[in-house]
Amino acid sequence: MGIPVKGAGVGIRALATIIDGIILGVIGGIIAAVLGTGLSGGHLGGSYYFWLLVAGFCYYTYFESSRGATPGKLLCGLKVIKVDGTDCDIRTAAMRTVCRIIDGLIAYLVAAIFVWSTDLNQRLGDKLADTLVIKIK
Repeated sequence: MGIPVKGAGVGIRALATIIDGIILGVIGGIIAAVLGTGLSGGHLGGSYYFWLLVAGFCYYTYFESSRGATPGKLLCGLKVIKVDGTDCDIRTAAMRTVCRIIDGLIAYLVAAIFVWSTDLNQRLGDKLADTLVIKIK
């Protein structure tokens, strides 16, 4: 596989992130129901957010390392690869996922600024993990 000149742009990546967010919201609701950490006085309990963070880490790391893409990315025709063209592995996927804490600030504006301002359209997580999100369709 030839290495693309640039990774995917902000718009298609944002759509994939929204799809993954919906899926994770459902997963979070299931976790809250099972653990009994749902609504308390009209507010979600702190343990709900902890388990949602754990679920998110597992979700992104698992799918990107085993399938090359999350369900949202697959639906949008995207794939995560290393800059050298090889597949994303578990270490690389975990690095990308941890960086979402910073990339996701201000509704993923930090990630968007990185994608807009880097030569290969990489967010911070991509830069640190040496990955690209490419269009496969």
